[in-house]
Amino acid sequence: MKFTKLALCIGLGLGAIASANAATDIRGKVSVGTTGSSAEGIEVTATSNVMPKARTTVTRADGSYSLPALLPGNYELSFKAKDGTVQKAQVRVFLDQTSRMNIELAPSSQNIEVITVSGSMIVREGDSSLTNSIGSTAIDSLPVGQDFRDMMKLIPGVQYSENGTLGVNAGGSGRDNKYGFDGVDVSLPMFGNLSAEPSTHDIAHVSMDRGGAKAIGFNRSGGVAVNSKSKSGTNEFHGNLEYKIQNKNFVADRDIGDSELAKYTLDQSWISGNVSGPIIEDELFFYASYYRPEVTREGKETAYGDAKDYKSVRDEYFAKLTWAPTEDLLFDFSYRTSDRDGRGESVGALDHDSTSSGTDATQNILMLEGSYLINDMTTVSFKYSEFEYEISGAPDTVFSDVNPRLGDSLPVGQLDQNGLFTVPNLKEDSDVYDNVLAQALIDQYGYIGDDGTKRGGGAIGAASTFNNQDFYRDSFEISLDHELEMGDTYHNIHFGFQWKESTEVLSRLSNGWGAISYIGGENVDNYEGDIPVYYMATVQQMSLENESGAVIAPITSSIQSYNIEVNDTIEHGDFVYNVGFVISKDVLYGQDLKENSNNVSGYEIAIGNKYKMHTFGFNDTFQPRLGVTWNYAEDASLFANYASYNPEASSLARAASWARNSQQSMEVLFDENGDYIDYQAASGSSGKFFQEGMKPKRIDEITIGATKVVTDELYVKGHVRHRELTHPFEDTPNTSRLDGAYLSPFGGVPDHIADKGLYIPNLQEMRDEVGGSSYVIAELDDAKNTYYEVSLEAEYNADRIFASVSYTWSHYYGNYDQDITSGASDGNLFIGSSNLGDGRGRQLWDGKYGKLNGDKPHVFKAYGYYTTDWEANIGGYLVYQSGDVWEAWDGSVYGYSSSTIRYAEHAGSRREPSHWQLDLNYTQDFNFDNYIVKFRADLFNVFDNQTGYNYDPFVSNDTFGEARSLINARRLQLSVNIGF
Repeated sequence: MKFTKLALCIGLGLGAIASANAATDIRGKVSVGTTGSSAEGIEVTATSNVMPKARTTVTRADGSYSLPALLPGNYELSFKAKDGTVQKAQVRVFLDQTSRMNIELAPSSQNIEVITVSGSMIVREGDSSLTNSIGSTAIDSLPVGQDFRDMMKLIPGVQYSENGTLGVNAGGSGRDNKYGFDGVDVSLPMFGNLSAEPSTHDIAHVSMDRGGAKAIGFNRSGGVAVNSKSKSGTNEFHGNLEYKIQNKNFVADRDIGDSELAKYTLDQSWISGNVSGPIIEDELFFYASYYRPEVTREGKETAYGDAKDYKSVRDEYFAKLTWAPTEDLLFDFSYRTSDRDGRGESVGALDHDSTSSGTDATQNILMLEGSYLINDMTTVSFKYSEFEYEISGAPDTVFSDVNPRLGDSLPVGQLDQNGLFTVPNLKEDSDVYDNVLAQALIDQYGYIGDDGTKRGGGAIGAASTFNNQDFYRDSFEISLDHELEMGDTYHNIHFGFQWKESTEVLSRLSNGWGAISYIGGENVDNYEGDIPVYYMATVQQMSLENESGAVIAPITSSIQSYNIEVNDTIEHGDFVYNVGFVISKDVLYGQDLKENSNNVSGYEIAIGNKYKMHTFGFNDTFQPRLGVTWNYAEDASLFANYASYNPEASSLARAASWARNSQQSMEVLFDENGDYIDYQAASGSSGKFFQEGMKPKRIDEITIGATKVVTDELYVKGHVRHRELTHPFEDTPNTSRLDGAYLSPFGGVPDHIADKGLYIPNLQEMRDEVGGSSYVIAELDDAKNTYYEVSLEAEYNADRIFASVSYTWSHYYGNYDQDITSGASDGNLFIGSSNLGDGRGRQLWDGKYGKLNGDKPHVFKAYGYYTTDWEANIGGYLVYQSGDVWEAWDGSVYGYSSSTIRYAEHAGSRREPSHWQLDLNYTQDFNFDNYIVKFRADLFNVFDNQTGYNYDPFVSNDTFGEARSLINARRLQLSVNIGF
């Protein structure tokens, strides 16, 4: 952690002591019966066990009041009239939402001490018209799961997903979502996916924002924005210890068809414990926790025989302080650290046990925020956070004595001791391929088939690559909120500024000679030599020492974002208007160039130097946020709003960096004796220039809806929403528009696009100076996505019952599909530099217009819990959703290999089957004096609907049109929890 930065930000923060930007507060209006008494000057005090000190304000001339910057939780409101009479009410405050409490005080002569709210309504108002928020009771009482991403299943209208990398789709890319852990952005810098490490055991409150955002909270999400608040200490000491298990016998058999090549079982367990309480009563609280998930696998078999056991263990520690030195000051400081150690991973069905690899991951999250109420009308805000996620993948078998240099020979008699060797198969249809030598390699390195003979096609040796990929994000934000009256209008004005730096540090080294393949004398792409190539080693360039013996340094890429937001919420009679905007500046930094104004390119080569690659300026990113709400009745409203977003997630800082040249793999070529022939760069990418005048990707959204508070417990709302994406960018050949008509089911380049010519007219002159790719980063012509949504939601929240029911119809279509640009549907892929737009068959005019990944027209969700009279809790979760879409890929219709990713039919021409599942849980409490013992059972996918998804789109594959992934099988988790 960079504690010098933290110290600086503490100093800045103490000069503007504040709270987080979230609008977690209580507002309302007090009236005083029929006595004619004034409602002005009534003292309103909010107390809660989560707040070390109470918060107090007084009503204004019209009886209105506000209590800002509260922690989410249950509050008791005390209303003290001028004659000293005190009356009380109960209010629940949700994360990122305003709880509005309007109340009529009884005459003091009635001497009422506690008010039962019946005529008044509690209305929750979020930063968005499409915000949902739930508290710790619901999280603990529902069959959710252990990981942060498991909470996505609770978002109304958002599709259920079991992806481990890509986020959920909500009318846009799964890479444009934002995930907040105590308000700290934990999405992977530059990739937009959710870090796999955060868990749910410390989470007390969750908010889920789907759209219609105000200019509050620096929300630039092109999808959903999920935030969470961790548990805090109170004035009482509490603690609990939980052990949870999912034994391999608690999981239904997987429907893997005829595949018997890789057999294994999994055991999982989770240990968690926490303790909390006061350090200084009514002033300083603490909360601390420990978490240890463990996964083991025994008895795995591959074609080569038994494989080593797999084990993954994670140790996570969390500590939090909540400090209120005065009634107007409130600070939160937290630090989370997690270390995961995994061994015996990644052994394929045809791989030898020695090829396994492991992964170590370390995650650290630091957060400091506070709150200071300058007066009843003004609050200043700041937050500082650091996020670190360091991942190290390494072979379990390491060839430490093999140090390849260009010119060295390859020991062909010991290929399994020098790299990851893919055992060849025989080729009967080739006049060049040396089958005799191939058979000798199969005899030496192949696996034994069912007929007792040796077979090729497997892999032996050791995993080929050491992969170190570290992510960092530092963020500082500060804002001012001020309330004022102007005539008969009431304004809540917000100003905010945020600075954020996201960084990736990448290094890849080969284990020995890396990946070794048998060529057998056939042609090698781009090789023009006369000596036949028999072996090729694909080696990470960072592993190859240069002439001076130095090793190439890691690639460092970063993006700095500056965000300014202004918002005014105006109350006038029965209307509330929201007028605001966000403007942003994103600066992309690469490596290995420096500026030179004398060159046409504007750069010169400077290995290791950080250079400014591209800037999307404030003038390009005006994002208006406009809305109006008509409260035509105390318990009902209509709303409409318009919001625009420029999603900040982009991989271009690395994908287009000149340092890509230094991390590109090298293909080292050898003859039949293993003697060195030559080397060449492996096909891949290198530094790219940007099209002049590019606009940033933009999403525009219109939402119209209505809300109704039916009773104090029942809240319903519905809306229609339209979203449209424009100006997406991608890497594409500079000459793409000039390809004209070509072999294609779709005809080739449309004339109106061809007429535009090159993306960068003088690209060749620029490349003559500094090199770089013939591909460029450009706005894709005519690129557009559209999303329509109609949603109905109802929420019921009583003392013993909570229920949420939602149904959403939607349609997502267009020609820019950011999420499916590889052979699988759940990858950590580049944003803005995928294979979309990479030549013929991958262009937007090659059948890409149609239904896009994530087009699931029907999504129904119902979840809730019931607390019984016998100290038990019963929870349930039901989901039904349409299947996703896919289309056939066939390169042969463009003159390429049939197994390449080329679009053979219009996007979304086919659809996977729909899926439904029911999850249940039961918790039984036993009270023993000051101790509570809980026994819990969670049963997921009760009816074992292992619906297939991620269908194979390659026409030439034998498995074309078959599901490559299944929804997880029915599984049971049992736990015991002891608390005090």
